[in-house]
Amino acid sequence: MSIQGEPEHGVISGCIKNDRRSQALLYNHFASRMYPVCLSYAGDRPAAQDILQEAFIKVFKNISDYKNNGSLEGWIRRIVTNTAIDHYRKNRKTVSLMAAESDEPELQVLNPALKTMQFNELLEQVDRLPDGARMIFNLHALDGYSHKEIAKELNITEGTSKSQFNRARKLLMNFIGKASL
Repeated sequence: MSIQGEPEHGVISGCIKNDRRSQALLYNHFASRMYPVCLSYAGDRPAAQDILQEAFIKVFKNISDYKNNGSLEGWIRRIVTNTAIDHYRKNRKTVSLMAAESDEPELQVLNPALKTMQFNELLEQVDRLPDGARMIFNLHALDGYSHKEIAKELNITEGTSKSQFNRARKLLMNFIGKASL
């Protein structure tokens, strides 16, 4: 594999040696792919930019730990996701996880809207979710974390993770239904 015309292993070797050119090549190659990941967790552009910057600092600091097991992009994405989780934990004081109410009425869903909705439009709806529900939805639905793993990472109960995920799904169905009207 090559990164902007350079062999991947050469760019990685350069990054290990703190070569600025190699770091720029790596950043320029992957930043545009990782920014949407950051944005999906952060919910706003300034926070997403902070997460992206922080994640790439970690990538450069730990690049010598990459052992060619799996793709480099997957390794970087994992760092980005973990950085987003760390960012969430640090800022949790201003974020509240709202418990799903058991007497919440079922929301009306217009399923045909999903057939015509573009992926970017769906991500816009995900961005509308409350911070806690968005974080759990992204971890479970997009990154494949189990509720047990989410509970451990966010220091919440497994039940809270499940209820927040269900709440996020219901809100998304409602958002999508209204978007199609």
